[in-house]
Amino acid sequence: MSVKASLAIVFGVGALAGSAALAQGIAADIERPEVPGRVVFEQQCAPCHGTGPGDDGSPTLPGTAALDAKYGGDRPGPLELRSDLPAPVLRVILRRGSGAMPMFRKGELTDAQIDELAAYIAATAAANPRR
Repeated sequence: MSVKASLAIVFGVGALAGSAALAQGIAADIERPEVPGRVVFEQQCAPCHGTGPGDDGSPTLPGTAALDAKYGGDRPGPLELRSDLPAPVLRVILRRGSGAMPMFRKGELTDAQIDELAAYIAATAAANPRR
């Protein structure tokens, strides 16, 4: 069974469908600063998981490098290229943290912001030919 199918069973199809619909709605407007999820991504995720080089001269940022190493090319390291991170999956990762990545409390990142973040990531992955 696929991860998406498993999540649909655990979290309900509506949770995945809502993120997908939001992603489709913003796909054409990804570059606009007011796109839901973009500001959250730029403030909370991009400093470690963006596509740019590190400030220390490394070719990738630490979170991106860690995911590249973890997945060994099976999945993209940059979050902006990932099409497998619906809101329920992000919510678990963000609320619990993972390795060196800290957890985010609801006061730091709301469930609504995570939904917007998941939609933004899905939209950037769909719009990016490198995926």
